[in-house]
Amino acid sequence: MTESRGMEAGTATRMTGGDALVAGLHRWGVDTVFGVPGVQLDEFFDGLYRNHDGIRLIHTRHEQGAAYMALGYAMVTGRPGVCAVVPGPGVLNAGAALSTAYACNARVLCLTSTVNSALLDRRHGALHEINDQTGLLRNLTKWSGRASHASDIPRLVDEAFRQLLTGRPQPVALEIPPDILAQVAMIRFDAAMPSLEKPVIDPVAVEQAARLATTARNPMIVVGGGALGARDEIRALAERLQAPVVSRHMGRGTLRDDDDYALPAAAALPHWADIDLVIGIGTRLQQLREWGHDDRLKIIRIDLDQAEMQRVVPPTVALFGDAADGTAALVAALDAVGVSRPDRRAEFHAIKQAFREEISRDIQPQMSYLDVIRAAMADDDVFVDEMTQVGYASRYGLPIHTPRTYVNSSYQGTLGYGFATALGAQVGAGRRRTISVNGDGGFLYTMPELATAMLHNIPLTAIVFFDGNFGNVRRIQQNKYQGRLIASELHNPDFVKLAESFGMKGILADGPAALAQALADTKGHDGPVLIAVPFELDKTASPWKHVHGRKVR
Repeated sequence: MTESRGMEAGTATRMTGGDALVAGLHRWGVDTVFGVPGVQLDEFFDGLYRNHDGIRLIHTRHEQGAAYMALGYAMVTGRPGVCAVVPGPGVLNAGAALSTAYACNARVLCLTSTVNSALLDRRHGALHEINDQTGLLRNLTKWSGRASHASDIPRLVDEAFRQLLTGRPQPVALEIPPDILAQVAMIRFDAAMPSLEKPVIDPVAVEQAARLATTARNPMIVVGGGALGARDEIRALAERLQAPVVSRHMGRGTLRDDDDYALPAAAALPHWADIDLVIGIGTRLQQLREWGHDDRLKIIRIDLDQAEMQRVVPPTVALFGDAADGTAALVAALDAVGVSRPDRRAEFHAIKQAFREEISRDIQPQMSYLDVIRAAMADDDVFVDEMTQVGYASRYGLPIHTPRTYVNSSYQGTLGYGFATALGAQVGAGRRRTISVNGDGGFLYTMPELATAMLHNIPLTAIVFFDGNFGNVRRIQQNKYQGRLIASELHNPDFVKLAESFGMKGILADGPAALAQALADTKGHDGPVLIAVPFELDKTASPWKHVHGRKVR
């Protein structure tokens, strides 16, 4: 964290509300803002111009692009991603990204404005007015606030970041009317930063969990996005219990995929019926709903969200707190009683190897493409998926070795989120390579952000697999509706020429070998790259067998 620029914390300074907002961003160490300027945000953008030192402003072609980029930045860095959008249509345009951030437990701060204070809730039809924008934001975020005076801004900014950095990480929003951004007032931030304390783990619950774990015959650890910061602790727990660590998409990278104890969820599914204890860490634990459960299955949950504990099935033991803290406490309790179990690593390796051979044989050509993509990536390079055939297969077919290097839209399944989100991920990743896979349907949702990539020299590698269809829609219509195709066909541009028209490097790569060559040729390229890959849906295996779970108990 850094101190606010142009003012000393604890001391009142005369400034505009816009300057106070910028000072608040400096106070919390924000280094990037993604946004679209507009009249209600003029004072904020002018404040950024005059006080931008240390903050990079990336302006986009659409508010959804700005909000998706903040999402990608947040998911890759774990730090708050900040977007600034005008009220009304700007907020609505950003809505899909905010709902995706909510699903992904991503720390996104949406800064917006309203109509002038005197017109709030009057329904006079002022510029960009929509009814109850505050209510709309409240339903897309964990917390939202609105300033009624410039002097409110320090308190609200501090609260926004406190909400972002404590408890379950989800998006927040802050509304500041344009007249409040322009208002001059004596502004003072508290000298002390807000407390970011984590919950204290209940030792009684830890003891109960340890007793349950020591008596389990066949335990399994399931991890979600909340476990990404607890790699060492979870690895230690897996070793003590000789339990596999299972992840689907949000928890991928918690353990390296080549770790002795890591299993893709699809590989673990056939063995679910024999599990007698599941330990869910930082996960919604939807496996209980999708794979089935009965009275024989005991459940331990470690989670920062008390409400989440009860949503699927109430756990046998609940450890409320941070994933790393809760898991470390459980490991310590197991060590105290001296747990010793037979080594099962060879068993887990055999399960993983058999699954890998199956998908390499059956899920084609997706696996061939994913293999060449993985070969072009370092362990800490970033992959951003999409709602497309290669993206679906990546959920179980692309090995992930480092936390926060696999970006997925979680249960929102947000078609079109990928390209713009990947631009923000690339900004957050810095010199690490970010690779985005897209279908032709989803890519055109945020295609104009090609201009943003060029203007701000964001060196993303974007791959577009094009088959001229909304592929999933067409597959469902063929299989479920006797081939009655409607609204699934697409008309596409020449993607290479499209990239070149923006001044971007464009490459046509027909087949996995050509894609491998294109990725090798463009590694380290100073600027964005678009690689277009022709795809034949009718010759493509369905990836869904291993994406959706099924009840096995």
